[in-house]
Amino acid sequence: QVQLVESGGGLVQAGGSLRLSCAASGSIFSIDVMGWYRQAPGKQRDMVATISRAGNTNYADSVKGRFTISRDNAKTTVYLQMNSLKPEDTAVYYCNAVGVSTWNSGAPRKSGDYWGQGTQVTVSS
Repeated sequence: QVQLVESGGGLVQAGGSLRLSCAASGSIFSIDVMGWYRQAPGKQRDMVATISRAGNTNYADSVKGRFTISRDNAKTTVYLQMNSLKPEDTAVYYCNAVGVSTWNSGAPRKSGDYWGQGTQVTVSS
């Protein structure tokens, strides 16, 4: 069973930094795209940043120049380095994996898309 486990959230003052991590487990063969989304109270869940298996990245305009997304060599862990944090960055941050394939009976099989449980990021002013 595929699981995404996030870590690294917390409370930080405005201008500070945090690094989020998300590790995928469960007989992973490959993951097409991994990313981070966030949801503030009373708001919809929005894309923050995504990274493809080839390393192509995409960022929300509100975080460009401040956040950096990366993946490890095995392509099953994604990181989000967040610098110059602002109070408006406060939200629950969710890890997302799209196009997951897993080993099944000795061969890779498409498994689907997955979400992590979320990690709280709070930026105080």
